[in-house]
Amino acid sequence: MPENLIWFVWSLGLILVWFVVFMLSPKNRRRMVTASLITMPFGLTEPIFVPEYWNPPSLFNLAKTTGFDIESLVFCFGIGGLGIIFYDVIFNIQHEKMSSGEKHHKHHRFHIWTLLSPIIIFPLLYFSTGWNPIYTATVSMFVAALAALWCRPDLKIKIWVSGFIFLIFYFLYFLPLNLFFSGYVENVWTLANISGVFVFGIPVEELIFAFTFGMLWSSYYEHITWRKIVP
Repeated sequence: MPENLIWFVWSLGLILVWFVVFMLSPKNRRRMVTASLITMPFGLTEPIFVPEYWNPPSLFNLAKTTGFDIESLVFCFGIGGLGIIFYDVIFNIQHEKMSSGEKHHKHHRFHIWTLLSPIIIFPLLYFSTGWNPIYTATVSMFVAALAALWCRPDLKIKIWVSGFIFLIFYFLYFLPLNLFFSGYVENVWTLANISGVFVFGIPVEELIFAFTFGMLWSSYYEHITWRKIVP
């Protein structure tokens, strides 16, 4: 397979998983689509990561010539829809609206700021540190997830477990990339700029990203809609 198609095919694999979950979980379809449409534009941040973190050959050679690529939009669409419903699908979670009294708990004083925290923290770290952007992104998501834990302690189990669920999913999703395209990671990731630590050939930064994303994104549905999990 031409190298400039690998990233595209890999991102389409994520959409295949998304579609399977979408078909098997009718009650979560609207939430999946909404979440995916919210996260999809974050694919436009790709120039921040190219080539500091990686430099993938892409359709029409867009990543190397402009920093942008179509695949990042597809990838972000996929992880958004999956990350927000994995826990609910696996554990068959039901929700109910929070009462007025619960909404006025002292923990919710910073409700909006908690939701906005990752997009506030990231630029602060990006412009004030010399970190590789992958570390800036993962620290931002982890701190924002901890803020969510403080604001919504009732979701603590979901937030932590969702981190591990998405980590396991992403680990399994990444393995075929190494299996079928030997040497791709070494050729595409800017290994000199990151730790160089691998887990079964997967850069540890990818797995940390998956864990922190799973933690952060899993609670946004309950946060935005003022819902809680039914015991």
